[in-house]
This record gives sequence, C-alpha cells and structure tokens, in this order.
Amino acid sequence: MKPSSQPVISLGRLPCILHQIGSPPTLRPPKTLNSSSVILTERHPLQTNAAFIYRPLVNTGSLGNTRIISEEYIKWLTGYCKAYFYGLRVKLLEPVPVSATRCSFRVNENTQNLQIHAGDILKFLKKKKPEDAFCIVGITMIDLYPRDSWNFVFGQASLTDGVGIFSFARYGSDFYSMRYEGKVKKLKKTSSSDYSIFNNYYIPEITSVLLLRSCKTLTHEIGHIFGLRHCQWLACLMQGSNHLEEADRRPLNLCPICLRKLQCAVGFSIVERYKALVRWIDDESSGTPGATPEHSREGNGNLPKPVEAFKEWKEWIIKCLAVLQK
Repeated sequence: MKPSSQPVISLGRLPCILHQIGSPPTLRPPKTLNSSSVILTERHPLQTNAAFIYRPLVNTGSLGNTRIISEEYIKWLTGYCKAYFYGLRVKLLEPVPVSATRCSFRVNENTQNLQIHAGDILKFLKKKKPEDAFCIVGITMIDLYPRDSWNFVFGQASLTDGVGIFSFARYGSDFYSMRYEGKVKKLKKTSSSDYSIFNNYYIPEITSVLLLRSCKTLTHEIGHIFGLRHCQWLACLMQGSNHLEEADRRPLNLCPICLRKLQCAVGFSIVERYKALVRWIDDESSGTPGATPEHSREGNGNLPKPVEAFKEWKEWIIKCLAVLQK
C-alpha cells in the first residue's frame, strides 16, 4: 500500500481518557477594566453572519505605554472572536472605568498588585446585557479575585446569565518577576469607594505570546457559555488548566468532538471558519476577518499585529483546509 500523499494532521491524545465528554451545546464576548472593553456576541436566527463593531474610547491606562496599542489590542481580540465563532455578530462596546462598576477591590498580599472582585463585575455586566445579546463578556488587564479567601482567578462566568469577566494580567512576561511595575509601592488607606488608585494603572507590553494567551482564554471561556465542558479526550482548546504552564500546553484548535458541538450551536461552515482564522493571522493590523487592506487599516495607525506565536497553528489550519478541500 502506498503511503498517503495527504497532509498529516496531528491530534494529540490526552494521557487519560475519562467517561464524561461534556454536554450537548446550548445557545447562550471585551473592555479593559480600568477601562474594560466589552465584546458581546449575539445570534439572530435569520442573520447569523451580520457583524457590528463599536470602537472603544481611549483607555485611561496605558497598554504597552501607548494608548493606540490599547485600542488595537481590543480590536485584534474582537476580530479573533469573530473568526473563531464564525457567523456570529460581534459588537465592541465602549470602555467602562472601574469606578462605574462599583466593584470591591484589594491589594493582593502575596503579589502586591491591585485586584478587582470578579463577582461584582458579573453583576454589573448582567445589568448591562442587551436583551438581544447571546452573551456579554468583559476583559481586563487588572487582576481578579472571586472571594477574600482566594489568591486570584483568571476569569469567572455565569453560564445561565450569559456573562463573563476574564483578566489577562498574569499573561504578561514580567508579572511574576521582581521588576513587575504593577505592584502597589505605597498603599495608602483609602475608602472602598475611592477608585483613584486605578489612575494610570500599569498595563504590560503587548507581545505575541500575550496575544496568543489572551485569544486562548477568551475563546475557551466563551466556549463554556456555549455549553462546552472541559475536554478529556484529545488535545483541545477546551482542556482545563490549573496554572499558566498547563494553559500554555493546550492548543488553539478544538478537537473534532468539541468542534462539532460548536458547529452545531453556531451553524458555521468549517472550511469558511478556517479561512477566516487564516485571514485574521495574515492581516497585519485589522480586527476584521476578510476586510480589504484599505478598510482594515483605516484610522488604526497601521500597527503590526504580533502574530509570530500563531505561525504553527496557521500551518495546522492550512493542512486541515488541504484535506477538507481535496
């Protein structure tokens, strides 16, 4: 028998396969919270491919010490969300300052950085969720904690309410280093309603690795809102993780089981979805999959999107497309 000439697509198996594979999908994405950026996805049964994006206002904190980069980073995540959940409408809402949420906050006694209460943010998002929205998700570069007894949490969501809040604070390369600039050097006793402590909140430099980690977390958690449980079969985006090293090991792609579940929920063409993801990686700066170069660079400062860390995944997608289109 001749060896196959088709591209080889690797689907790594997990070391241990358990019984539960997750529930069938049920229908149910950001702002930077010192400003937070809110992305919301919505699905209309007759117009699943309509797209609406609202640009955020300038954030009060600095992202990579440049306000323009703050806006670009949010647009990149918005575009990725549109491609990953291909066919859903995605709206980018205006930034929300921490003070508007009236959330509790604290300084972590171990890492000495500011944290905001995830549960309070969820309550705020629930009140702001539009009636026609499938889900609304806040993203922030400020660290989160779910309750006083916990050290931190990467994110928290309510699947029944269709809301979620996720932080990428710990994805910066310097967070666990001694030179981390986000530490509170001198903590003055302030009122629980005085949010001036968040003025000029430190935001790490946006690198390719930080963007990749952010894309993973955003799509993983929105996957949960769609009813996908933690995957226990193959190497998959929906695998659970307890720390950053584990999160880094899971791939960007969904395994065939979870991909089929998401396809059932959203109704996309797998081929068109893969093409949209490749376009997002190839587009140097746009947050809009499939946009023309002139449209994609309009008013964005022509900042290059740091996609070096996505190179291997792009090659994997191209192999999949070669098989699907043969």
